[in-house]
Amino acid sequence: MISNPLTYLFIVALIATLFHLVESRTNLKLFKFVPAVVMIYAFSMLLASMGVFAQNDAISSIYKLTKTNLLPAMLFLMLLQVDFRHFAKLGKKLLIAYLLAVFSIAFSFIVVANLFHFDKDMSAAFGALAGSWMGGTANMVAVGSALGVSEDAFAYALVVDSVDYTLWVMLLLFLTPFAHIFNRFTKSEENLAYLGEIGCACSMGAKRYWLLILLALFVSLFSQLIAQQFVILNTTTTIVLIASLLGIIGSFTKLRKINGSSEVATTMLYIIIALIGSRAVIEDFSGLGIYVFVGFVILLIHALLMVVGAKIFKLDLFSIAVASLSNIGGVASAPILAATYDKSLVSVGVLMAIMGYLIGTFGGLLVGYILLM
Repeated sequence: MISNPLTYLFIVALIATLFHLVESRTNLKLFKFVPAVVMIYAFSMLLASMGVFAQNDAISSIYKLTKTNLLPAMLFLMLLQVDFRHFAKLGKKLLIAYLLAVFSIAFSFIVVANLFHFDKDMSAAFGALAGSWMGGTANMVAVGSALGVSEDAFAYALVVDSVDYTLWVMLLLFLTPFAHIFNRFTKSEENLAYLGEIGCACSMGAKRYWLLILLALFVSLFSQLIAQQFVILNTTTTIVLIASLLGIIGSFTKLRKINGSSEVATTMLYIIIALIGSRAVIEDFSGLGIYVFVGFVILLIHALLMVVGAKIFKLDLFSIAVASLSNIGGVASAPILAATYDKSLVSVGVLMAIMGYLIGTFGGLLVGYILLM
């Protein structure tokens, strides 16, 4: 049993590193269905359930300290790469489709919460899931932390995120050849040529990791100091909001041009996921089935609203499909779907998914607090 806090932290970081290396350096098909972030959480949870990590005050203290400092730093770096100027070039139809996706997802969560009479734990867990399905895993962690999601409930939400999302991606890819039929139904005029000229908001030049780490940790410290002076709902929510706002402000400055923010933020995310998993000891998975089923119901309502919206606004299948997957799937899958329509549209999927880093935290928090009420 590991009782030394530094050893515990080293093991957690090692788990995150190993799974990332296996995913990035090998071609294992497993990671196409089960992302590295899920594997990291599952393995950490397995070690915790086997009693590898001691549940003493020293371990609890280093867990809280590390997570509290990394969370705002990660959010700042995630938002630092958002480029609003590129997003504005997407055009009217794609912007309408994106907003339709965001609002339909939020509405679906609220409707389903009332249908299934969520309790406090389930409301908090699905609030975190809303953060993921309106942004990404980083937003899920941020919202879950702010809502006080238990480690066990977070595990369920992460499984729903992985299982339901995988099937959703498969469905949207399957529908690609039938785009012309859908477009006739909505009476849309599919004109994607202009989108190929949109550039990706990618950084160029040498990667400056240490500068980004120091900058992110400074933002983390500043966010926590401000949160001690005034509180919005609770301390964690305040820290999350301040770090997010600083990231948005930084994206309008030359800081956005510093290359490497995505890699550093992803590293921090993996470590946070491993940390949360190391505190989850699940003895009974009997409630997992209802979580997965509820996730499918949310996607069904979202899909119906997207189709109705496409008919009203005369949107093509590409627009609503990429808008939906940029929220639910994020940067990992939206560009792939866009490429099935035309390889020149990959950057469109990237841009829409990156916007989720901004929308996911604020939208997830809003939905989460509505569910808890």
